[in-house]
Amino acid sequence: MLHFSRWKTILIWLTVLAGILYAAPNLVPASTLASLPNWLPKQQLTLGLDLQGGSHILLQIDRQDLANERLEAARDEVRTSLRDAQIGYTGLAGTANSIQVRIRDQGQIEAAKSALERLTQPISTGLFMSGSVTEMEMTEPEPGLLRFTLTEAGVDYRLAAALTQSIEVVGRRVNELGTTEPIIQRQGSERIMVQVPGLQDPQRLKDILGQTAKLTFQMVDQSMPVEEAISGRPPAGSTVLYSTDEPQVPYLIENRIIVSGENLVDAQATFDQRTNEPVVSFRFDSRGATRFGQATQANVGRLFSIILDNEVISAPQIREPILGGTGQISGSFTVESANDLAVLLRAGALPVDLTIVEERTVGPSLGSDSIEAGQFASIIAGFLVIGFMLFAYGRLGLIANIALLANVALIIAVLSVLGATLTLPGIAGIVLTMGMAVDSNVIIFERVREENRQGRSIVQSMDSGFKQALATVVDANVTTLIAAVILFFLGSGPIKGFAVTLAIGIVTTVFTAFTLTRWLVAFWLRRQRPKAMPSGVMRLVPDDTRVPFMAFRKYAFTLSLLLSIASAVLFFTVGMNYGIDFRGGSSIEVQAKGQQADIGDIRERLTGLELGEVQVQEFGSTRDVLIRIGTQGGGDIAEQSAVGKVRSALESDYEFRRIEVVGPTVSSELAFNGTMGVLASLLAMLVYIWIRFEWQFGLGAIISTFHDVILMIGFYVVAGIEFNLTSIAAILTIVGYSINDTVVVYDRVRENLRRYKRMPIAELLDLSMNQTLARTVLTGVTTLFALAALSIWGGEVIQSFTVAMIFGILAGTYSSIFVAGPLLILFKLRPGALSPEETAAAKEPPARQAL
Repeated sequence: MLHFSRWKTILIWLTVLAGILYAAPNLVPASTLASLPNWLPKQQLTLGLDLQGGSHILLQIDRQDLANERLEAARDEVRTSLRDAQIGYTGLAGTANSIQVRIRDQGQIEAAKSALERLTQPISTGLFMSGSVTEMEMTEPEPGLLRFTLTEAGVDYRLAAALTQSIEVVGRRVNELGTTEPIIQRQGSERIMVQVPGLQDPQRLKDILGQTAKLTFQMVDQSMPVEEAISGRPPAGSTVLYSTDEPQVPYLIENRIIVSGENLVDAQATFDQRTNEPVVSFRFDSRGATRFGQATQANVGRLFSIILDNEVISAPQIREPILGGTGQISGSFTVESANDLAVLLRAGALPVDLTIVEERTVGPSLGSDSIEAGQFASIIAGFLVIGFMLFAYGRLGLIANIALLANVALIIAVLSVLGATLTLPGIAGIVLTMGMAVDSNVIIFERVREENRQGRSIVQSMDSGFKQALATVVDANVTTLIAAVILFFLGSGPIKGFAVTLAIGIVTTVFTAFTLTRWLVAFWLRRQRPKAMPSGVMRLVPDDTRVPFMAFRKYAFTLSLLLSIASAVLFFTVGMNYGIDFRGGSSIEVQAKGQQADIGDIRERLTGLELGEVQVQEFGSTRDVLIRIGTQGGGDIAEQSAVGKVRSALESDYEFRRIEVVGPTVSSELAFNGTMGVLASLLAMLVYIWIRFEWQFGLGAIISTFHDVILMIGFYVVAGIEFNLTSIAAILTIVGYSINDTVVVYDRVRENLRRYKRMPIAELLDLSMNQTLARTVLTGVTTLFALAALSIWGGEVIQSFTVAMIFGILAGTYSSIFVAGPLLILFKLRPGALSPEETAAAKEPPARQAL
């Protein structure tokens, strides 16, 4: 197994060299990359919004609003069609999903059905859906009463069409802002995800996306004073609308639309030549120019209004006919607001209103701080892990460290080539991989030492050690990979980045352990021809330990049972400190522009805003403050309004570094997906272990892992750490780690079951755990080193994540020995693990088999 052909050697080192080449651009400034030869790789890692700043916004179309809008249009169509056909009717009204009308003359019922037939005709869906749909169905509950019901297929068609058109409009608006590489994607059937990295003014993006931008030109009704229309009843065909001024000015507006924004072909922010004030110049198409010219020619001296989303921007007087098809919109514009309006008009109106249901915004300064913290923590973690391996294994540790550095280079190279986004949890994934990557080498080296203690030569020990460790390493890493895959599919945002990084790290770890490490060991054996096994400075775990673990199993079971019950009781009584991901609301991180933040002053400013539950606390340094706002009663729109109030109250003295807003709809989905992620990962691992081992192993592994999950929940309750999406990532990672640890022990148990067929199961478990104890301790220590570095130097944002992970590592290590092992005795593993003949020969007295 230690022999390598020339072509295998070449492939191994070509892979490592490719990893170094594709990872290297991340160490070079972007300005320098442009001057390098074109044949060299130049692609750098794509940084997530939490590292470079920017905004993640999730927009949603309200299905019911869309249905109501269609019903309103259908009602107008019924009214117009019956009037045109001169058919008398009464009782035209709508319900939840239908409209109905009563025909007065029984003799005109058939004529009415014929006039309204087009409402029920199939519609060709074109690109939005396959085939055609019937949007409305007509029924006649009683003679003369015609009811038109909107079908689900009809709503689906309208929703698909509106979503496609909205994506196009949103794309044009965002691109008009001049941002770099925005991501605009459909998410499900009702949502649009917008990610804009490096955005300096996220509030401007929200304002741009939050407006429907429906522009109309309508005449002002001057037949009666507007105050009289407000206090009484407006004339038929007119509506009172208000201006955008402060205070608002009311106008009586004729409902008839002269020209709409659909007739615009261009809009630009310019300056009025007379007043030098910012204005928006526009130009109509030929049809719009004709209609606008006719209207202004016929209404010289009257006022006409320019209306945007039912608000009057301006209402100038027509002094002379405007026949050129061009004009300008004036108002109380700044240069930026005029430019934003021009952007909206050029991009076109949205077909429906879009509601912001989730927002995650990170300021550029916080992003750069996160990068520095992540890099520093990674360097410290790397030094700790490398130093520990040298300390524990000496020359073999040096080989493991070379493989570790190659492993990190391969991870970064794969992320760069795939164009995957590196997030702050992604950096945590790399640091965690550094701690866990040595696990494969530790398993191999400990097996090599064990073979050497049995009298084999160094070469034979190395060869046998790699062979014996292969199945263990594969099983252990596949279980962790299962957790990473499920985390990717059920996670969202930065958590996906963590899952991708972890999954890539697992694959590269297995590759380096059984190719690069093995090649380096073979090279060392050929060149040095050592006579003795190299050793480190000292052994943390002595050879041939004989700790009677199973003697403590009753005490361990009692302790685990009490802790699990306590965790469950605390969960249902005290409850967890849920973050906004699961309970909705807003989380805002601000930094004082001065030397120190005034917590009392912030509370006083926010108290008068009537936002309900508001928490203000110091976050890291004395300049940083974290503000949490509870869920607002008015739904998703109210959540955005709350953030706007906080911004207005504090932005003069504080920089807004991070904003997260999660509406009630999204929070319930995140909670459901998080729970399903944990359960699905446990089920998938159970199936895998059941296939690879026996049912007792599978059930024992899942129960011990479920024990770790319960203890972690209890830890979150007791410590008061905020439970959010990253907490789900922490739990799933601990699930993978715990299963990994358990599988290593179980693999040795399975091997010993074949070797020692007459040994009592309790003694066999003690032997197996002592044989794997060095690996358990060394892997745990290296992982804890990496997590400790991340916790201390990784920054406030990810500290709770790593603290929970540290507790989970300790709980997982404990359960692998004191829970997973004794469960095999409880499940009476021995009788089912051997053939009937072997079982009869290996029977022991009942007292020795009892738990």
